Amino acid sequence: MVENLTLRVQTDAGGSGGRPDRGELSRRVFIFGAAAAASGAVFFGLRRSTVKPALPMPGGRGKRVITVTRFASDGEPVGQTTGPRIVHTDEEWRRRLSPDAYRVLRLADTEPPFSGALLHENRRGVFRCAGCELDVFSSVTKFDSRTGWPSFWEAIAEENINELPDGTLMEVRTAVSCRVCDSHLGHVFTDGPKPTGLRYCINSLALKFLAA
Repeated sequence: MVENLTLRVQTDAGGSGGRPDRGELSRRVFIFGAAAAASGAVFFGLRRSTVKPALPMPGGRGKRVITVTRFASDGEPVGQTTGPRIVHTDEEWRRRLSPDAYRVLRLADTEPPFSGALLHENRRGVFRCAGCELDVFSSVTKFDSRTGWPSFWEAIAEENINELPDGTLMEVRTAVSCRVCDSHLGHVFTDGPKPTGLRYCINSLALKFLAA
């Protein structure tokens, strides 16, 4: 049995010059590719599983008193105010918001691209949180990102927003929410224009526009 096995190996090797045939190469490439894909899926799955979705913070967590900057309709600051966070029950939010706005603001959903009423809003003014009317973005920093969502290269004031890791998709993103009522606004990416290089990709449903 050993002799037969030896002869068979020698014959196969001699017939192909010691190289695997194309079928064998294809099989190896397929196995390697499948293994790499599976490893990548496991890696990103584990990475995602370590980062929780950036849902609105429950009322009993986080700072109870916060300081934010208020702005006039022309985008000029009018001063800072300090007060408690706005906290409503889920039932209250459902009563205050439309079903679509509720899904975006309170469940961190995303509106379909090119569907928002404020996508092409180019007048001078400020964009406020639809949940509590805190000023969050200015028309001065709005630009056309051609992504289908209102985009800004800077928030109106750092202290008016929260930025948190968001693990709802394969790639971990940075979610943006309102500092006062903790409503979800959208996400921020690092592929924006100068001078910041940032792109705040915000849902129209999460905003209210106040013209100057």
